[in-house]
Amino acid sequence: MPLATALNAATTVEARSGFAELVNRAAYGKERVVLKRRGKAVAAVVPIDDVDLLRFIEDEADIRDAIIARREAKEKGSVSLEDLRRRLGV
Repeated sequence: MPLATALNAATTVEARSGFAELVNRAAYGKERVVLKRRGKAVAAVVPIDDVDLLRFIEDEADIRDAIIARREAKEKGSVSLEDLRRRLGV
């Protein structure tokens, strides 16, 4: 069963019937395969290295945001959760 390979894409029907091949393409061939339903991209099967890289990038962004937030709190002050709840009437 040939999966659509022109754009490294497969329909969800093709993916369902050729799941093992799809996983092997990602795992061993390092391919990124976009899954489409009714012509629209809905998901992807990617090598685990891609997922690890995405997690690393997200973690780095979270760390950067935390550093900025701490600096801002130090410069502008902060409000305790209890005070915030009181102000918001929650």
